[in-house]
Amino acid sequence: MKFFLDTANLDKIVYFTSLGLVDGVTTNPSLIAKEGKEFLPTIKEILKIVNGPVSVEAIGSSSIEMIKEAREFSKLAKNVVVKIPFTKEGIKATQILSKENIKVNMTLIFSASQALIAAKSGASYVSPFIGRLDDISFEGIELIEQIKTIFDNYNFKTEIIVASVRSPKHVVEAAEIGADIATIPPEVLELMFGHPLTDVGIKKFMKDWANAFST
Repeated sequence: MKFFLDTANLDKIVYFTSLGLVDGVTTNPSLIAKEGKEFLPTIKEILKIVNGPVSVEAIGSSSIEMIKEAREFSKLAKNVVVKIPFTKEGIKATQILSKENIKVNMTLIFSASQALIAAKSGASYVSPFIGRLDDISFEGIELIEQIKTIFDNYNFKTEIIVASVRSPKHVVEAAEIGADIATIPPEVLELMFGHPLTDVGIKKFMKDWANAFST
């Protein structure tokens, strides 16, 4: 499974990249606004740090606007992926952009039928939002299972990005299913390192070392 970091925080991107854990980054205007930074300069800084796919979100509502933005974003670097929301206009834009070899991450996917349409339209990635489904009492991880089965049935090359990840449990469940990618907030990735028994074990080893070998 590939890990995409879901953030616009440059320090976090540098930190986790230094650990060899960042395969890509997903951003959106809200994440960039949260950092109090300007949109395009922040994207350019991320692209300097990350070699893998970096998703940049189009904000236009019409296919014409989305296509124009996507073409401009694609000039920034070869690893730019354009995030486009799942709408009919977004689908029209995706069909055109995919023919121009501009990679699209179709976002705000909440059903298997939406993912199927996105894949048939040439999207390179689909982003089902499992946390938001959990919030309204749907099992988000079941959607990943459905999409994985459909894509496997028809050998779609579209990759599944598990989005709206809220906990390490979400990441593990997605990995068990065989999802291609999880886009993970830094705070969740940090939690994935921890376990109380690991902490207890380290303390015990250090205490035993001190008792046996200290002078």
